[in-house]
Amino acid sequence: MVVTGQMQQQQSAADGAASAPSGALPRCLSEAEFALFASFAQRREVAAGDALIRRGETGRCMYLIERGQVLLEFGGETSDKLLGPREFFGELVLFVGDHARVASATATQPGVVCVLDLDGFERVLAAAPRVVADFMRRSFAYLVASEQQLIANLRRRNEDLMLTLDSLRQTQDELGLAQHQVRTDDLTGLCNRRGLYRHLDRLPELLVGERRLGLLLIDIDEFKLVNDRHGHLVGDAVLRGVAQELSALCGYHDLPCRLGGDEFALLAVVRDHAELEARAAAVVETLRRMRLPGAAASLRLTVSVGGGLCRPDRGWSVWYSDADAALYRVKSAGGNRWNVPDVAAAD
Repeated sequence: MVVTGQMQQQQSAADGAASAPSGALPRCLSEAEFALFASFAQRREVAAGDALIRRGETGRCMYLIERGQVLLEFGGETSDKLLGPREFFGELVLFVGDHARVASATATQPGVVCVLDLDGFERVLAAAPRVVADFMRRSFAYLVASEQQLIANLRRRNEDLMLTLDSLRQTQDELGLAQHQVRTDDLTGLCNRRGLYRHLDRLPELLVGERRLGLLLIDIDEFKLVNDRHGHLVGDAVLRGVAQELSALCGYHDLPCRLGGDEFALLAVVRDHAELEARAAAVVETLRRMRLPGAAASLRLTVSVGGGLCRPDRGWSVWYSDADAALYRVKSAGGNRWNVPDVAAAD
């Protein structure tokens, strides 16, 4: 009877996870998904300061946070990440086998984590293959985006090598590089306004089927105080960190860019207004959790986000004006939130 009851609970969790709403943060499970995975995992109580994994060691399980917080420390220029309830880490070992950890994980407060090994993951897969497929898709999309950003950082650190390689290319390649630099922000590596305008010229080939274009404007709250209190080097580190997190949240056809100062923009190809709202919420929450390495580790940032769907019968100036008005309302209310009005519903 106990076994039968447990199987019924797991099947109920699988049914709930299969119908979980979209739009969640890339590394956050829905309540139903968490319940399903946790039912095949071992619960473990942790104290503040407990080391769960160490960078470089071989991993054999993933972790799901039931209660408390865990800090992932990557080292180098990659921003540390503070994870909370229903978020997970270390999942790559379940996809590819034994794998060297790329970050250390330490509990920052007392809590409970669920440890899922390969055998438990196989049982989750057998119980709810569609849920696992969606989980793996989201995980791989996040990992690919992170790897792409890491490659961009390595390119900047090895500028001398890149210049040497460039000298071996033909004139056409050199011209292509020069055009790329004209359209790229030197500090963050994101597109600048020129790159954004070039991207807008390609919209007809990107907006196929029922896809829509959405615009989000992102403004760092009280950024002037960061420069005044911590200096411009820390301010530059903040801007690079924000750029990195925005890039990690982007889909293949999305374009993050820096418009100037602490103002960023995200052109997102979405299905509808609800998906654009989910993107805005993810930006606010992700940047709220961002932790910078080194001297800026104590900084806690918040951002304001305003935006909306871009009406096809209007142009960039109208799209920007509408998004800027939505952003202004957020800033007037104190920031640290998002505002994406549904223009179609208002009409």
